[in-house]
Amino acid sequence: MKNSIKNLVFVLILFITIATPTMAQPVVGAALMDEYLPLLKEQRVAVCGNHTSMVGNTHLVDTLLASGVNVTTIFCPEHGFRGDAEAGATIQSSTDTKTGLPIISLYGKNKKPTAEQMADIDVLIFDIQDVGCRFYTYISTLHYVMEAAAENDVAVIILDRPNPNGYFVDGPVLDTNYRSFVGMHPIPVVHGMTIGEYGSMLNGEGWLANGTQCALNVVKMQNYDHTMRYELPIAPSPNLQNSVAIYLYPSLCLFEGTVISVGRGTDRPFEVFGHPDLKAGDYRFTPHPIKGVSENPPMNGRECRGFEMTDYALAMLGSQNSFSLRYIIAAYQNFPQKDQFFLKNGFFNKLAGNNKLRKQIEAGKSEEEIRATWQRDLDRFKTIRKQYLLYPDFE
Repeated sequence: MKNSIKNLVFVLILFITIATPTMAQPVVGAALMDEYLPLLKEQRVAVCGNHTSMVGNTHLVDTLLASGVNVTTIFCPEHGFRGDAEAGATIQSSTDTKTGLPIISLYGKNKKPTAEQMADIDVLIFDIQDVGCRFYTYISTLHYVMEAAAENDVAVIILDRPNPNGYFVDGPVLDTNYRSFVGMHPIPVVHGMTIGEYGSMLNGEGWLANGTQCALNVVKMQNYDHTMRYELPIAPSPNLQNSVAIYLYPSLCLFEGTVISVGRGTDRPFEVFGHPDLKAGDYRFTPHPIKGVSENPPMNGRECRGFEMTDYALAMLGSQNSFSLRYIIAAYQNFPQKDQFFLKNGFFNKLAGNNKLRKQIEAGKSEEEIRATWQRDLDRFKTIRKQYLLYPDFE
């Protein structure tokens, strides 16, 4: 049975490859230097970036310095400037050993650049690879960077990059009563926008503090549209190591608000899920500490029973434009201590963006019934989203 499923997936992928016209690869905004270098002449420049901020094989900061740009400051998001810190780890401000530039962390207590940190900056470049989910915190960092720029008369340039989950929009729209760093704006779980389009929405919808707007310039990509299934050349964070994990992330991240492990502390994070007490699944894994990736993983040292999701992710890539609730519903139904399934800290509600989804799962609602309750808000968001698209859409 397992081999037949894999054969079916292989045939599906082969069909997609043959049936899909050959398209030129996207050229990211960072590579289109003629469009933004003139804007940096005689300016004091800050870069908000990380290990994904590459121009070919060279980091953006190194490229700018080699081009004579006066880079004065580096800001970095969750996971650090070199992308080697696990989710939730405290990121300390430091100095870049290669360039000697100060690195200011925007994760932890200092999520928003202060007036003092912005004082000697004329232009701030934002160049970070996103994965298109509300709870992936790089878009929250973008919010605070744009807000600080607006308050301190600093121009912002976003160097746009593809969204690997940009080919669909899905999920409940955030109830702003549940606003947090893993969900700041009234958007669905999967927003279907590039980082540049999202920045334009932050400005246009008045979502920055007091409805202010920053001076924003988005350097658009070439050869990109929202029908693309784009494979990222660099892992965007330590626990999203490949395309399988990135495609599964919208479906599996909700488990982070439960006792279920998503494989942190293994070589398959966000490709598996399970728990020692789960009464379903034929896949076994045991989390252990991995330095810089997951140093104290949930279910550390305990064998978990559950599911390996690679086949589903590969099939979804070609045939499904949504994320799935069936896995968290099935896990809840097959977990014996249901009163212990959701973490007591309320993190699940922050990830879901409301307090309804948990109650719906507990009440035994089907995925179809749950989806029906968020469809009106989702349709409203789709209408707003279209105003800010910079590339051809999937509809």
